[in-house]
This record gives sequence, C-alpha cells and structure tokens, in this order.
Amino acid sequence: MEFKLKSKYSPSPDQQKAIDEIIKNIENWKDFQTLWWVTWSWKTFTMANVIQKIQKPTLIIAHNKTLAAQLALEFKEFFPENSVHYFVSYYDYYQPEAYVAKTDTYIEKEATINEEIDRLRHAATQDLLMRRDVIIVASVSCIYGIWDISSYAEQIFSLEVWKEYKIEDILKKLISVQYKRAWADFKSWNFQILWDILEIFPASSEFVYTIEFWWDEISQITLRNHLTWEIYEYLQKVDIFPAKHTVTTKEVLNNAVPQIKKELDERLKYFQKTWDVLKYERLKAKVEYDIEMMLEVGYVNWIENYSRFLDWREVWQAPNTLIDCFPKDFLTFVDESHMSFGQIGWMYAWDRSRKENLVENGFRLPSALDNRPLKFDEFEGKMNKVIAVSATPAKYEIEKSSTFPEKFFNYDPKKDWVWAPSFENRIIPQIMRPTGLLDPEIELKPMEFMVDDIMKNISEVVEKKERLLVTTVTKRSSEELTEYLLENGVKVKYLHSEVDTLDRLEILKELRLGKIDVIVWVNLLREWLDLPEVSKICILDADKQWFLRSESSLIQIIGRAARNQNWKVYMYCEKVQLWGEKWIDLKKLTKEYDWLYRLDKAKLLNSEWFVISEAMRKAINMTYYRRELQEKYNKENWITPKTVFSEIKDIWIKTNKKDDSKEEKYSVEKDLKRLELEMDIAASNLEFEKAAELRDLIIELKRWNKK
Repeated sequence: MEFKLKSKYSPSPDQQKAIDEIIKNIENWKDFQTLWWVTWSWKTFTMANVIQKIQKPTLIIAHNKTLAAQLALEFKEFFPENSVHYFVSYYDYYQPEAYVAKTDTYIEKEATINEEIDRLRHAATQDLLMRRDVIIVASVSCIYGIWDISSYAEQIFSLEVWKEYKIEDILKKLISVQYKRAWADFKSWNFQILWDILEIFPASSEFVYTIEFWWDEISQITLRNHLTWEIYEYLQKVDIFPAKHTVTTKEVLNNAVPQIKKELDERLKYFQKTWDVLKYERLKAKVEYDIEMMLEVGYVNWIENYSRFLDWREVWQAPNTLIDCFPKDFLTFVDESHMSFGQIGWMYAWDRSRKENLVENGFRLPSALDNRPLKFDEFEGKMNKVIAVSATPAKYEIEKSSTFPEKFFNYDPKKDWVWAPSFENRIIPQIMRPTGLLDPEIELKPMEFMVDDIMKNISEVVEKKERLLVTTVTKRSSEELTEYLLENGVKVKYLHSEVDTLDRLEILKELRLGKIDVIVWVNLLREWLDLPEVSKICILDADKQWFLRSESSLIQIIGRAARNQNWKVYMYCEKVQLWGEKWIDLKKLTKEYDWLYRLDKAKLLNSEWFVISEAMRKAINMTYYRRELQEKYNKENWITPKTVFSEIKDIWIKTNKKDDSKEEKYSVEKDLKRLELEMDIAASNLEFEKAAELRDLIIELKRWNKK
C-alpha cells in the first residue's frame, strides 16, 4: 500500500524548495542532510511530503516522549490510511537495578509498565514485519535492545477458518509465547475459554479475536469489542504475535542455560580467588534462581540480562533494536537533532557505568553488560538515509552535512556579515512561515523587578485572552514562582522533569483551553509544541552561562511563541557587560533596542554598544537576522502575518495513574533511597548542578520527615 498524504494545504514556495532539495539529495545517494527550519514553518508538513514522494518505511526519532506524541498525532492526521505508530519506553515509573558502593546499598529494579504504551510498541513491531507503508515515531529509547527479531518472528502462528486444530495445542502455543489465561480481569496478552469459544486479547490491539469451534474445526473468527461484543470484522485468517518482545523457545533456553552456567562457574572461581565470599554467595543465589525460573516457566523478570545468550550474540555484537525491524531501504528523520544525537551519544556510557558496578559487586554476570543500548557508531551503521531536523543544528549535523562546516553560522563581532547555509552544503533552510509570522521582537528587562513585570504582562495577556510562558533554570524556582502567582490569583501550573509525561500533555491542553493562563517551566517546552494562544515569553536568568541558556536553548525558547502575531520575548538578566571593560546596570540602558539588530553589522563595539552574554548576543542576532529576511519575503509576496489556531486534540495515550484517594501511603524512605541514587549517578556523570539540586531536596525531605 502506498503512502497517501491527506491535507487541505499545499506547500508554500519556500517549503517546496526545501522538499525538492531533500528529495534530490536522497535520489543522488546523499546519506545525510539537515533541514534548518524555524518554528511554525510547518517542518512536519515538509517531512510528510518527502515521505509521500520517497515511498519508503520511515523512522522518526524525537528526544523525549512528549515530542514523539505530538509528532505521532500530526502524522496520523497526514496519513490516515497508512500505518503510523508511537514507540517509546513503556515505563510510567522506572527505577533501574543499581548498587551504590559508598553506602553499600543495593536497589532492585522497580518498574510500572504503561499497558497502553506497551500495546502501541507491539503494534509498531507487528506492522513493520507485515507491511511497508509504516511510519514509526520513536523516542531515543528505540536504540535499546528489544530481542532477536528472527526468534520473535518465528513464534508467530496463524489460525484459519475451516481448518482443524486441537484446542489444547493452541493453548500450549499461546502459553509458550507468554500469553496468560484470564480468570477475572481480561486484558492484553490474555486469553479465555468460554465453552467452544476461544478469545485472544492480542498485545498489539484494543480488540479481541473471538475464535469459534465446531468440534476441532474453526467455524468463525471475528474481531470484537471485548466488553460489548460488538463485531467489527469477520476474518478468514488471523496471525497471533508473541505477547512479549522477550519471548524465546524451550530449545533456545536449553542451549543458553549451559553457557550461563559456564560463565557463572568462571565468575565464582574469580570470587574464590579474591576471597570475596559475600559476592560469591550473592551471585550464585541470584543466577541459579534465574536459571530455575527460565527452565520452569520460560521467563524471569530480568531475563534481558541474559539476552546475549538468548540472542546468539557475540560479546562485541550490537543488540537487536526497533531499527532492525525496518527493511534496509528505510528513511530516517531525527527531529530536534541537536538534542537527539547528543542523547544517543551518552546513553551507552551511562548504562555501562551502572552495570559495571553491578558486575563488580556480584549482582550480575559480565554478560549483563551486553544488554545495552547501541553505541553511537553502531547507531550510525544501522542508519540509511538520514535527514536531521533542527532550528539550531549542532556541530555533528553541520559536519555531516557541510563541505565547509567551519563557516556555518560564523558570527564574528568584528565582521559585518552573516553567513547563511546553502543548498550545496546539504543544509537546507526553511525559515519562511506560511502564515507570514515574523521572528519576535526581544526586550531586555532587569531581574530586580522581574516579579512585578511578570504580573503586569500576565494582566495584559489575560485581558486579550492570550497565554504566557515563563521559563526558569531550576525546578525549585519554577515551583516557588508558581506558588507566588497562585497566591496572587493567577491560574498557573508548573512543568518540569518530575511531572509525569501524560500529565504534561494534559497541562498543555489546559493552557490552550484557557483553564490556566500561565505555565512556569524548566527545559521542557523548548522544542516542538503547538501553542498558538501564547503571545509572550519571559526568560528568567537569560544571561546565565550554561546549557539551559546556551545559544541553541535560547533560540528554541524564543520560538515557543512563533504561532501568535502579537508575540514578544522578554529576557530578564541582572547585568550586561560593556565590551571588554566593566559591568553596568541594565536599567541604565536606552529604550532604543535597534542596536540588538545591528550588533554583528557594527564594526565598532565601544562604549556606545552594549553587549550581553555571548549566547544571548548570538540568539538575538539570529532572531533579528531571520526577521529581516521574513519581512522582505512578506513584502515581495504580499503576505500579511496572521495567527493560525490549530485544533485542540485529546490525549490518545491512556495512563495507569491512580486517583489520589486510592494512592498507596507515601513512603519517605523509598523516595530518599531513589533520590540518593539519582544524586550519586548525577555526580558520577559530572552533572554537579543536578547533583547539588538533588542533595538540597534530600536535606529538605529528611528535615520534613523528622517533623
């Protein structure tokens, strides 16, 4: 089946130029290129047009679940007749197995699986093995091993109408591929028997297969609603896929167990030589229990730690991932590539550091190290045609896409020019918005009067029925500012990494519906969110010199209000620097801000030119540089900027979150243990600011517990 793009819009001239160039590069065997875009230039529509033209299975990688969910919604609308799936980590809560040597604390793996996301993951891999018109929108978790694809495919079996089967054999086969018999709660990867009717609830579907028998012959197969029994479809044949990606056969287990035992013996001998009796007994008990469970029921909760033996892999061999389910000619888009590639690069190192600690202390066999994400070079080797998509391309994308990468965005305050990317370098610009909206005006404000100024701006946006975003640099400051605004009657909520993924989507929906007027956030809304009601953004501590206020971060933050024609960005900072000399107070600045636009065009930077942090300077100049090009384009094409309000969509991913009234009793000790582990991990990864924040939170929690 072909990809069929459905849209009432057609590409703008600027978009069509980018689409044509991307397709030209793909057809000319160019393996890597970059789409350099601005927010709300409809880059997703550009991507969709490329997919329709190329007609290849497509993987789209985003750097977090929220962005992946937004993209999946967009592509479901663009390709309603094709297979569009969402593939992210299925954990609502995940505490990895870890050991903290400093406190001699072992933390067992603890996880809560979101059954809806698990279903979506199964649906994704199932369709990849069955058809070609497939688009998978995945988070960077797609580089983690899932299992041997060939073993998974071998476990698929079919049931067909008018053929004879012994129901006992079918039940044995279902159990062997990890289905369970339902006795009360009938849910995914369960089956139940009702006299001469067998119902199977696939791991990949919201509906059940109802298989009716006449003696040993299947007389009818239907797809039904398991609650109402409404029939959706009559089927001649149905394929039953395994209930888990970690499924394996008895034969594979029988071959793997001797290898596991051999490695266990070698490791125990090592601990004997070093006189580590505790580690010896610890490892012996844990692995022998795992072996017994695998032989008895074919599965154990941490079976992935033995994946190298079950996958028939060598020590150096990369694990199978979602990427291996794709045919060889697939297409890859890496959205917000400046973030995604960086995450992919450090995931292996973080995972190995944690597991080496477990292996050294007798909690795992050395083979557990091979249950891992891909290394970056392995990831590169699995990629085919890659289109990086970013408003702020990083060094990696620039070097991979450019003949002369050193010239990309080469801002020099002593030169009066700005270099823009060209098609020759496979860095393809798309900076004109079909709506005609310009990049915003930027105004500097002193941190000294930040709260009063924010309250004034909130009053203005509420009066106009618009919305406002405030970005801070720490979780604590976002919560404190939110609390202050609530006390002053503002409808506000905060967002940071401790807010559940699905709750984040709900909060964003509330903002658009007008249930809240303000969101105070930390580093979550920088990329890819459609919030046309937002007309103002306040950036606190804009002059801080770190990654949350880097050039790319500031450009991304500025772009969050790119959907509204009245948008404006306020940067709050303590002081600005007089070039090469001393500090002066921001409040002494002139009210004329046209100098921001002229910074890079001025050959002299002396007492009459005020210079802020290097990141701010570059972000401001980039904004005004693009604004000038956009104004020129609008005049030439008689375009009047206008706000476009997109439809407010419901969240389509279910959550397992309990009502407050039904939640288990809060455990301070459990949270302290988790936070201490996160602090140690952050410190070992040289994330000292994060570790310091966690340390302060632990101290406060301990004080509260004593009370």
